[in-house]
Amino acid sequence: MEQIRDTFVEWLRDAHAAEKQALTMLGSQAGRIENYPALKARIEQHIQETESQVAALEGLLERYSTGSSMIKDATGRMMAFAQGMSGMTASDEVVKGGLFSYSFEHMEIASYQILIATARRLGDTEAVSVLERIFDQEVDMANWLQDNMDSVVNEYLTRLEQNVEAKR
Repeated sequence: MEQIRDTFVEWLRDAHAAEKQALTMLGSQAGRIENYPALKARIEQHIQETESQVAALEGLLERYSTGSSMIKDATGRMMAFAQGMSGMTASDEVVKGGLFSYSFEHMEIASYQILIATARRLGDTEAVSVLERIFDQEVDMANWLQDNMDSVVNEYLTRLEQNVEAKR
């Protein structure tokens, strides 16, 4: 059981690093979106959810008498910064940002499924509850992106045809 506990803690650290990366990425995206108000509003809502998720994961890590991994957190933030910088140079930044966000949400969904299964194996009902709440938020964001990407892409293409600012 000790090996499972140690593995669970490592995976919690990974999730914490991913959420810190998401905060950097989402903040960068929201700060640059100018012409897609629904997308910007949903990203800003998810930033608030993600901040809450970071705090919840920190609480779980504290329960296991450990903290986050500074190296993983820093690496994740650097990766998010690089992704944000590359998006700035893309002429279709809003579309590529949506693509990356949709993929990232599904990576998080899978991560939380793994964490929930492991918490159940450990008998940690409090962790299961916390992780299921985060899982549901990630599913909601992925579903929103799935349901709204057509309209974002169509708005982008319309703006492109009209020779008005489409990138952001």
